[in-house]
Amino acid sequence: MKAQRVVWPDRAKVDVETFALSPIGDDEVLVATECTLISPGTERAFLLGLPNAQGRYPSRPGYSNIGTVIEVGKAVTDCEIGDRVASTQGHTSHFVTSPSRLLKVASPDVPAEEAVFFNLGAIALQGVRKARIELGEATLVLGQGLIGLLAMQLSKLSGALPVITADLTDSRLDISKSVGADYTLNPEDADFSEQLGSLTEGSGPAVVIEATGHPDAISTALDVAGRDARVVLLASTRGETPNVNFYRDVHKKGLILYGAHNSIRPRQESSPNFWTLEDDSVLLLSLITHKRFDVAPLISHRVPGEDAPKAYQLLMEWNSDLLGVVLQWNNSM
Repeated sequence: MKAQRVVWPDRAKVDVETFALSPIGDDEVLVATECTLISPGTERAFLLGLPNAQGRYPSRPGYSNIGTVIEVGKAVTDCEIGDRVASTQGHTSHFVTSPSRLLKVASPDVPAEEAVFFNLGAIALQGVRKARIELGEATLVLGQGLIGLLAMQLSKLSGALPVITADLTDSRLDISKSVGADYTLNPEDADFSEQLGSLTEGSGPAVVIEATGHPDAISTALDVAGRDARVVLLASTRGETPNVNFYRDVHKKGLILYGAHNSIRPRQESSPNFWTLEDDSVLLLSLITHKRFDVAPLISHRVPGEDAPKAYQLLMEWNSDLLGVVLQWNNSM
């Protein structure tokens, strides 16, 4: 059987290649992909070879996939033809895998293009969990790209009040407000610090989540955080942050810094504020199913899988209107 998948043959190069799928084994299943979601910050960084993101080429990107099982091996007992499944497979039209690597999408009514946010939502959630937000704590999310918008909603679900977001792009702040932010601010405004102080009764936010990945934003996060605040570095920083005085900016304020890379998770068993990827992913699918988590407004582009190079060209140009890019596969299913 022939299938298609996205490949990066070299830096800043994107192709869609046709390849032959291996026959499924007795303990495997064949999945036809409905859609995949581009992770804009991470995929752009590795495609362009930005700082802290030097990858190898050729590379096959992607890790958010929703599909339907269309064939099962004769020894498989926990998967059936027609099951809708979520996985960390890449941008591909079909794939063969073990059922143990799949999560069931329980409700047939959840659109695939919404369910596909399960993985990026889980990535944002592990950072929000590290903040240990208590009900009523003022929380600031710096950056309202895709991860920041997800982190903002999850902070609100965790009890943050008020939830304040900041971004340099007003259109992103408009989306942030529409999906639940209590207040939105632009750091370029001359009175940014005064506005933030007013919203936090002069004490500064108890939690700051840095979701831009820009080195300068870390300085901002440390500067605006309140006394004894928790600062979560959720986005992967692309470069070094100059001129941070740790005595002044961290030590004297009593700040707690959390690195929140998705790879720093328990492998086997969840514990308070420290869940496995599988458990967080299952929760995100449930939140999306029960409309507790609004992702539809975050979709900015829908692109057929075979036109993926066009989507990545937009990504490399870093248009501020680009947020959630859904690649559509097998739409005739």
